[in-house]
Amino acid sequence: MIVATAGHIDHGKTLLVGKLTGMDTDRLPEEKARGISIDLGFAHAQLEGALVSFVDVPGHERFIRSMLAGVCAIDAALLVVAADDGVMPQTLEHVAILELLGVAHGVAAITKADRVAPERVQAVAHEVRALLSSTRLAAFPVVPVSSVTGQGLDELRRTLAALAPHGSRHKAEGQAFRLAIDRAFTIAGTGTVVTGTVFNGTVAVGDKLVVSPRGEPVRVRGIQVHGRAVDRAEAAQRCALSLAGAGTDSVARGDWLVDCALHAPTRRLDARVHVLAAEAQPLAHWTPVHVHLATMNVLGRVAIANGEAIAPGQSALVQLVLESPIGALRGDRFVLRDMSARRTVGGGAVIDPFAAPRRRSSPARLAQLAALERDTPEEVLRGLLDTSTGGVDVQRFARTLNLTPERAARALESVQAVVLGKEPAIALSGAFVERLQATTLEALRAFHGAHPQASAMEAAQLHRAVAPVLSAEAFQAMLRELAARRALVLANDTARLAGHDETSNPADEALWTRVRAELSRAAAVAPSIAELAAALGAKEATLRDFLHRKAKGGDVVKVGTDRFYSRAALDALAATAREVARATPNGLFTAAQFRDAIGTGRGIAIQVLECLDRLGVTQRVGDNRRIKA
Repeated sequence: MIVATAGHIDHGKTLLVGKLTGMDTDRLPEEKARGISIDLGFAHAQLEGALVSFVDVPGHERFIRSMLAGVCAIDAALLVVAADDGVMPQTLEHVAILELLGVAHGVAAITKADRVAPERVQAVAHEVRALLSSTRLAAFPVVPVSSVTGQGLDELRRTLAALAPHGSRHKAEGQAFRLAIDRAFTIAGTGTVVTGTVFNGTVAVGDKLVVSPRGEPVRVRGIQVHGRAVDRAEAAQRCALSLAGAGTDSVARGDWLVDCALHAPTRRLDARVHVLAAEAQPLAHWTPVHVHLATMNVLGRVAIANGEAIAPGQSALVQLVLESPIGALRGDRFVLRDMSARRTVGGGAVIDPFAAPRRRSSPARLAQLAALERDTPEEVLRGLLDTSTGGVDVQRFARTLNLTPERAARALESVQAVVLGKEPAIALSGAFVERLQATTLEALRAFHGAHPQASAMEAAQLHRAVAPVLSAEAFQAMLRELAARRALVLANDTARLAGHDETSNPADEALWTRVRAELSRAAAVAPSIAELAAALGAKEATLRDFLHRKAKGGDVVKVGTDRFYSRAALDALAATAREVARATPNGLFTAAQFRDAIGTGRGIAIQVLECLDRLGVTQRVGDNRRIKA
């Protein structure tokens, strides 16, 4: 369990942590000289059997940036209020920050109880309870203590230990590794070392990671948890990692150390923002702010739909437009401070870390954001499938929610999603896929009705007509499934209904009756297309297209460059070739012998024989031919 201190400067946070752990968290010479904390301090102890890691934060308003870095991933808070001062300005701001970050567990310690009368201690305790009563911190027990006399310390230890069963807000199982870096330094013989809190997942010695958003690849050489070398570290632990491949100039506080799959820097975050009730003015559209997320602080602006404003004490959907890229995932909490960094304005949670710049207030987008605010991956996925006509990009879904491939697969299976394509893989609801397939077949049916002489419909045209927002890869995968079921036929980037014959229509049937009769009369000397068109009184281009379509169905066969024979005529010519072959001693015959047998000129005889060669009826042997076995 990770516990951070909170409270006004000089209220005894560091001394109290020292009494609980036996460790001094003030490590800098300046802190020793001035007697105040100016940066984060760390300690740990076994309290009533529970291992507790403490993050001691500075209480001065000038060091609020360090305080925010220290409380970004805690499980509980130790709010410290001095009995002599009572609630002070930084007490109020720290409480507001804890609430904005979603901290719900902790304890309030009334320090310096030995310096004032018991009545004063009770008055301050009442003041603290009143402050917390309207916040999510309302259930905090209040424990008076003295770091000088030891009063209340045992009770405080028991109270802190009792928080451990509530568990961590961060998960190891089913999530990829993320660590928010709060310190980076070099140790002789070890190299670059970073420390921080593990937000999600696990890390092991030898793992390859990325420093994000910088994009620097690194390898984990060693891991320490509370000063002890270990092979692995996991979510809700503070650890130190020694890294190969990174210098202190390429990693710093504010960076993430993440699994390679999570490296996706972003500058636009769709989020829900709550404005503190103590604010004097509404938060206006395009207000410049400091955005504190994890250990990073970046400048940005708050974009509110329709240029509206958010009143004090109210919440709304916004888009944070950042000046620099950061690493963020759905559910990450953040705090907003004013441009001068003197005042906490509000905060909230990331909904979509990979937001697009437009369509934030469209009904479809609002439905997607509502789905992303649901609790479990299954609920989120079900909502996205119900609202996304273009399907759900599986990789983006898994990255947004930080799901391992195995955990994402379980979610997909749970909601019975159908996954189409591979790069990208698109998930669709089973009901949507059934409707899409039915619509696709109906669109092909309509196309064949409107264009009876067209052999097939272009797949790209079908895609635009049926599902323009679905990726081409996913649509092609759906067509392949229909083809596997023999509902349609795919060929050369076209699609047609199974069993469709482009010549099966009244006009073509009438033309075929006339063409067939003419070809039958011609026998072995089929007319050229021009001659056939003249005989039938048809347009040559129309007749050429018709004969080519008939050839696809096998009703006619193209011989030479400009002649088509009926199947019956070609069967008769093949039979003649067999008779000629049988009449020769060795089964070999010449083109001249075949010409004489069919009664045509040499040119047409050669064209017919070459066609029979292609069909596998005859085989050329030098200047002769024979019938193939």
